[in-house]
Amino acid sequence: MKTDIEIAREAKKKPIQEIGARLGIPAEHLLPYGHDKAKVSQDFIASLEGRPDGKLILVTAINPTPAGEGKTTTTVGLGDGLNRIGKKAIVCIREASLGPNFGMKGGAAGGGMAQVVPMEDMNLHFTGDFHAITAAHNLLAAMIDNHIYWGNELGIDVRRIAWRRVMDMNDRALRDIVVGLGGVANGFARQTGFDITVASEVMAILCLATDLKDLQKRLGDIVVAYRRDKSPVYCRDLKADGAMTVLLKDAMQPNLVQTLENNPAFVHGGPFANIAHGCNSVIATKTALKLGEYVVTEAGFGADLGAEKFFDIKCRKAGLKPAAAVIVATVRAMKMNGGVAKADLGTENVEAVKKGCPNLGRHIANTKGFGVPVVVAINHFATDTEAEIQAVKDYVAQQGAEAVLCRHWAEGSAGIEELARKVVQIAEGGAANFAPLYPDEMPLFQKIETIAKRIYHADEVIADKAIRDQLRAWEAAGYGHFPICMAKTQYSFSTDPNLRGAPTGHTVPIREVRLSAGAGFIVVICGEIMTMPGLPKIPSAEVIRLDEAGRIEGLF
Repeated sequence: MKTDIEIAREAKKKPIQEIGARLGIPAEHLLPYGHDKAKVSQDFIASLEGRPDGKLILVTAINPTPAGEGKTTTTVGLGDGLNRIGKKAIVCIREASLGPNFGMKGGAAGGGMAQVVPMEDMNLHFTGDFHAITAAHNLLAAMIDNHIYWGNELGIDVRRIAWRRVMDMNDRALRDIVVGLGGVANGFARQTGFDITVASEVMAILCLATDLKDLQKRLGDIVVAYRRDKSPVYCRDLKADGAMTVLLKDAMQPNLVQTLENNPAFVHGGPFANIAHGCNSVIATKTALKLGEYVVTEAGFGADLGAEKFFDIKCRKAGLKPAAAVIVATVRAMKMNGGVAKADLGTENVEAVKKGCPNLGRHIANTKGFGVPVVVAINHFATDTEAEIQAVKDYVAQQGAEAVLCRHWAEGSAGIEELARKVVQIAEGGAANFAPLYPDEMPLFQKIETIAKRIYHADEVIADKAIRDQLRAWEAAGYGHFPICMAKTQYSFSTDPNLRGAPTGHTVPIREVRLSAGAGFIVVICGEIMTMPGLPKIPSAEVIRLDEAGRIEGLF
């Protein structure tokens, strides 16, 4: 089998105007970036108001393992599969961050015969959205320090500046730094740090804003610092919101591309799900719902993170009502959850599969708890045996759901027809009765406990008095109705990345809480999770290069 990048390079792409025409987007409302990608104009999006919505399908997964699950691959494959059976379906996924591309995780375009193209562009600079977000975020950071340098009229307490800087790269050396060294001309020395761009509140705001007016209001609402009396200083107080909106004007427009089978895909926004809310933009999803019968979207990492945030943050704030959810699992991942080492995954081990299935079972139960019907997609690997596949199917049946074997990685849409038909059956059956996990009016700490106990099956949440006091202060300031955005390891239901399966009886320690007043949620940082990742011992960057023909090699 060829590599993902080799397959993508051989794709027979159609001009992006042709893809847009299939959706009824006039050429004058497409802003092309080359021949195979374009942004959709705000004017066209506004003209869709009043059209009925299609059906929204969420693709989520079990907790990720080194064995690989293929959530994005399944999302793209399902979109192709729905089109294959005659449905007008659109894929909505996130843009890729450079950090994981050059680190360990790889890109975000799918894989095998179920990919979005152009793969190289999408996994690198694409249309420049992440650069615009990085620039807007760091403009605000520069304006904070500049304001203090020129007299600090707003009375900012330099010890209580909440706004850090960002870059779209994994660089652990920048997590905690000191700025302003070198004397009077360089300002006031203070401790700060960098987060990765996908953790930026500006990223979250862009992904939750409905239009440019809403974008600027949300940017203005960002709390950047506090005064000595602990009163907040907002982005709008520094008069930075206008310039930030200008930098984000083009980035706010969704990107239209295509799958290998020339079906439409919106790729827009890219917050991580382990440290941010993990969903593509609201504007892309809502636009797709006006243009298609079915919209297939994904939420990052496992359902304990991405799906929970999709339901409790994105759907709550955007008024979305998903019709069905697909949970992606693999036989290999079940074996890893059952205690099998990665090197031994190619050997049949039905007992290990059965032992690992409770991880999948908990995700099924959790997702059903939101009132959304579930189907499981078994992403097929060549080493899977019939007995192992049947073990997963039998287990899922015991959980009151159905598991469908999918071969889209090797066969494209032809290998996922059965799942596509099942999704249509569920979605058109009208069984969905979506509701978030907790009400807006629930106190913030109780919301955290609700997620920890009902989704993670923890016994308790541990938080210092200072954190509890901070949450109460935000409630008093009018932020008590905000949902919670948990930042924790993606590898486990617990905060211990090595605790696989479906653990119970564990505790969730809170290290820090952050107010994202513009995005409209509270970030709760748990355990050892980092908002600026580091590179692995052997990063993917070591094998990414140009070949003799000037083509990119090594991306995956």
